[in-house]
Amino acid sequence: MKALVIGSGGREHALCWKLRQSPLLEELYCAPANPGIAEVADPVPIPADAIHDLADFAAEAKIDLTVVGPELPLALGIVDEFINRGLPIFGPRRQAAELEGSKVFAKEFMKRHGIPTAEFEIVHGAEEARLAVRRFGFPVVLKADGLAAGKGVMIPHDEHELEGHLATFFDERRFGTAAERVVVEECLEGEEISFIAICDGERVLPVATSKDYKRLGDGDEGPNTGGMGAHSPAGVLGGTGSEILDRVIRPTVAGMDAENRRFMGVLYAGLMLTEDGPRVLEFNVRFGDPEAQPIFLRMEGDLLEVLASGAAGRFETPRLNFRKEAAACIVLASKGYPEKPAKGDVITGLEAAAGQEGVEIFQAGTAIKDGQLVAAGGRVLNVCASGATLRDALKRAYGAATAVRWDNRIFRHDIGRRVLNRAGS
Repeated sequence: MKALVIGSGGREHALCWKLRQSPLLEELYCAPANPGIAEVADPVPIPADAIHDLADFAAEAKIDLTVVGPELPLALGIVDEFINRGLPIFGPRRQAAELEGSKVFAKEFMKRHGIPTAEFEIVHGAEEARLAVRRFGFPVVLKADGLAAGKGVMIPHDEHELEGHLATFFDERRFGTAAERVVVEECLEGEEISFIAICDGERVLPVATSKDYKRLGDGDEGPNTGGMGAHSPAGVLGGTGSEILDRVIRPTVAGMDAENRRFMGVLYAGLMLTEDGPRVLEFNVRFGDPEAQPIFLRMEGDLLEVLASGAAGRFETPRLNFRKEAAACIVLASKGYPEKPAKGDVITGLEAAAGQEGVEIFQAGTAIKDGQLVAAGGRVLNVCASGATLRDALKRAYGAATAVRWDNRIFRHDIGRRVLNRAGS
């Protein structure tokens, strides 16, 4: 088979790495790729949001399966474009991708179908937001309606912080049209996890559980980011996996079908495990980043075969299998992320770090300049490792992470710590 992956981040590098292991694979392309991806797939210099050009390439190259990594091309309707041309692709159509593309749609959808989530109000301006906040009290959650690269969620703890965030949304318009509507919702307490499944339109195959860490700094301090680390398994799920499938995942797929938005692709539920049970914080319609990285390290079997059968509307396997060992991912970012990350620093120590036992390094925001690998984005590298236990995986990942250096490198030092403390291991 000839396969094409859309995207250029750490998730797409991990996806290409996993697809490369398939005995069915003949040729693997990635658009637009990055220097790390170029080591396992042929780069195609087409931006991820140029959906018509990507469809042209897939047709000309006779691609047997396209897999979409990031959310933007899904929201733009890349799957509709490919399907209309008879090109096999795994991902949700534009109407189904609205689960991630519009926080307002997702919240109202959950309300219609009885899917557990936080209480909320939809506002269109600062004064409406202030009135809603009075209802919920502090801390409170503010979410931009549209796509904001994982940075459109604010959690003010007092009036001063609230006014600053409202200015970001409505005066500075930092998120543009994505914040023309804002979701104001109660702030849930508990442990946050990611629950991901892949769907062929009817059937659901759960993926191994994972937990990501969205705040920039240790102790969950600082602004929200696209994710600063992750591990699989989540380590805090207990026996609620079947409850999440029955109360969240399956009702969502059924509800989408009932609204003529048949869901085929990756369904990601970001959940808070509260005292009253799991509550949905958000839906994504693609593999998480950085959750996908440790998940793929644990995944057994042929991912290409599974996704191809899903794109054809018929999973041919009853379940996905994962190794019992754990896996962890430490995101190395550049100082200034998520607002204005430093760029251009030369990266050293990568080869030595990647050579350590159980370690895989996936590149995200990198580039080649004057023959050297440099930091070129906010999240630069994903340092991942496997181990017999979560403690082992984290020890290996952090050991490798400290071996990689550039002048403005930053990372969290506490990924997985609370889970380990809770388990007493």
